[in-house]
Amino acid sequence: MFAVVLTTDGGPVAPRLAGIADHHVEVVGSARRVAFICSKPGPASAEAGATGIQSLGGRYWIVGRLRLDARGELRSLLSDRVGDRTAAASDAQLCLHAYAVWGDGFVDRLAGDFCFALWDGERNRLVCVRDQLGVRALFHAEAGRTWFASDSLDWIAAQAPVARDLDDTWIADFLGVGHGLEFERTVYRHIRRLAPAHVLTVSDAGAIVRRYWRLDIAEPLHYRDRRLYAERFLDLLSRAIADRLPAGRVGISMSGGLDSTALAACAVQATGDPSRVAAECTYFERLMPDEEPHFSTLAARHLGIELRLRAIDDLTYDPQWRSRSIRTAEPQASIVSAHPDQVVGREQAGVATVWFQGEGPDNALVFERDAYLSWLIGRRDWRRLAEAVVLYVRTKGMSGWMATFRRYAGRRRAVDGSLAVPPWLDPALVGRVDLEERLRGVGAAREPRHPWHPQAVASFNDPIWSAVFADLDHEEMLAPLVWRHPFLDLRVLEFMLSVPPVPWAREKLLLRQAMRGRLPDRVLARRKSPLPASPLVQPIRTHGLPALSGSSRLDAYVDVRALPAGISAEGDLERVMAVHALDHWLAERTP
Repeated sequence: MFAVVLTTDGGPVAPRLAGIADHHVEVVGSARRVAFICSKPGPASAEAGATGIQSLGGRYWIVGRLRLDARGELRSLLSDRVGDRTAAASDAQLCLHAYAVWGDGFVDRLAGDFCFALWDGERNRLVCVRDQLGVRALFHAEAGRTWFASDSLDWIAAQAPVARDLDDTWIADFLGVGHGLEFERTVYRHIRRLAPAHVLTVSDAGAIVRRYWRLDIAEPLHYRDRRLYAERFLDLLSRAIADRLPAGRVGISMSGGLDSTALAACAVQATGDPSRVAAECTYFERLMPDEEPHFSTLAARHLGIELRLRAIDDLTYDPQWRSRSIRTAEPQASIVSAHPDQVVGREQAGVATVWFQGEGPDNALVFERDAYLSWLIGRRDWRRLAEAVVLYVRTKGMSGWMATFRRYAGRRRAVDGSLAVPPWLDPALVGRVDLEERLRGVGAAREPRHPWHPQAVASFNDPIWSAVFADLDHEEMLAPLVWRHPFLDLRVLEFMLSVPPVPWAREKLLLRQAMRGRLPDRVLARRKSPLPASPLVQPIRTHGLPALSGSSRLDAYVDVRALPAGISAEGDLERVMAVHALDHWLAERTP
């Protein structure tokens, strides 16, 4: 945990702050108006990017969680201005030097996973930054003439001056879809979450929030030699992995699918030593058919890496979850498996401190054939259009066309993708926050529609990522391990989004071509196989959900009498679980 407290009235920081007994505290500034706070180092602090409190010549101070990509390129840029002083600099020191050289423009040179606060003693201002995709969270609040910023929502909420009123809009979103629908909102009305790719600057003159980066994919990337696509992708992914490798072993959360096995193959190549790569495959023995052990074993044997198979039929739901002493900063449906997650996480930490996850290609390599071809037609780019059609016909093959014929031959009703308001929500709440309209906008593009890759680009501007990263951040709190995401490296992500969707996004052709000869043919030939059902349905039908607390605080949001007596559909299950997660969270919190 780290935090910064700043007074904007010129006075010193109040001496009494909650939750700092076992933390490092350093008060800086000519009037002792800025307090830097950070946890003492733990088993995974270094890998988690904990910077400690660092200074550059007493002029600039920084604290945060910081892991940079492309350090060599950044050092090269800085060396032209400051000489060799950055040769052995830490990531935090590189940030301080970058700020000293480029001022506000320093964020344009940064990439990686980070959230940090920087005090500029020369201009008497606080600069808080969150990474481009929001892997690391940063919260802030203003109470009177005092500002609080931290990666811990709980810590800010515990400070006496900060109001703890709940945000009805966030709670309604959570009960409707399982997460907030706005980047900036938190469960507390007066505590804000800094949005990804944003900077908060606070001085005596006030506070300014600005966006410093956008996911901007202009023209498709065209190579004359098609082999260059796979070569360039491998080069970028290898760099991303090298930037994320720890000194010791690295773990791979590896199914038998293409994305995670590709990470394992590239990690072996990057380390040059298969013994430094360990993988774990989770699967179901009883709840549903599951081929992951077969395909993950094929990949592991091919790569010569250690593989652990873990059956998770009894780990997706903990019948005793309400009695566990585990809390979350905001209501999270994943609380129902927090205890098994903690047990598994501690075992994984014994294997490796850093673990890779394969999120990214499922979103970036969405096959948007119609949008891309329509865009080419609109531009009258007949040569590219003809090339795309030929490549599409060729790569689809006879089996692909037969699947298309079967799909269109059958009668399939159109499914309305809109979300209905759960009937058990308080009508006053629904009307107050206009929840029906908010749910109609779920999945809608938040940025101008991308002309030829709309769904893929829009998916990375969706607040659901904040919920995904919040779950992973909570796992890191439960066990001394760190999750990293090589496919979300901006170099890799922007390349995946830049290749022409036809043919490279069809069934992830880009990955399949890149992994030829690096993974077994049977793994490369395997098609995406989503889970046939939610793994929570059967355990909850077996064990049931625990009784609600009976607290009147839940009545402001839910009519518990309208809750279904049983679970008839997965959609009902997820929303009923959100009610239980909120009730548990409210019961654990003092008003």
